[in-house]
Amino acid sequence: MVEREPLQRNPAADEPRARLGVNIDHVATLRNARGGANPDPIRAALLAASAGADGITAHLREDRRHIRDEDMYRLKDEVGLPLNFEMAATEEMLAISLDVHPHAVCLVPEKRTERTTEGGLDVAGQRHMLAGFVDRLGEAGIRVSLFIDPQEAQVRAAAELGAPVIELHTGAYHQAALATTPARIQDEFDKIEAAATLGQDLGLEIHAGHGLDFYNVQPIAGLPMIRELNIGHFLIGESVFMGLHEAIREMRRLIDDARSGMLV
Repeated sequence: MVEREPLQRNPAADEPRARLGVNIDHVATLRNARGGANPDPIRAALLAASAGADGITAHLREDRRHIRDEDMYRLKDEVGLPLNFEMAATEEMLAISLDVHPHAVCLVPEKRTERTTEGGLDVAGQRHMLAGFVDRLGEAGIRVSLFIDPQEAQVRAAAELGAPVIELHTGAYHQAALATTPARIQDEFDKIEAAATLGQDLGLEIHAGHGLDFYNVQPIAGLPMIRELNIGHFLIGESVFMGLHEAIREMRRLIDDARSGMLV
């Protein structure tokens, strides 16, 4: 691990422990590259549970490029952690999610040509279409989250729609951190902080995710409004070098350090 400077007291120290959701999509990506059953994403989910994860996230895409239908059922039945079912707002996915009945559904945008989710839902512009999905999932007792960019209009639209949770897309913050331009990093961080603060003021539970890694996670985890971080691609990639169990344990430690009052 990279050595870090001593950390300073953070206001999040008095807030509840931030949950870590581990996204196991790209274990399935590796399995599907060759076909067959290995590596098994359910085995990865069980390993994540033993390493300190608080939940499992999996995205069932329309093209089934990684997670498959049977994976979702197995994750619900065989893993003792809450399942966060990421999906596009389509009737096909709604029917599957209602049958699987996960702990939570996170509605995300989806394009066939994208390599990964490129941005948040346009809740403000698609409010009428999304309302039916939020209502039907909520009526089934499934907690609904909306994956949005950290923008005031999107946060307010999500609150007006009645979804109890928003997940803030941290992809632009990740890209800024890669560019290592302090002013740009601060600007993207400020957007996340402002959106999280507004969401909390509006009564929403705030989650965050996309592009978070060992080197950029602590400032986000240190925000007292953030209750859950969902992280996948980096952890699966890092597991090649240090093992999945150790990668998750290190991420858990970094999040807990940030939450207990220490920030880089």
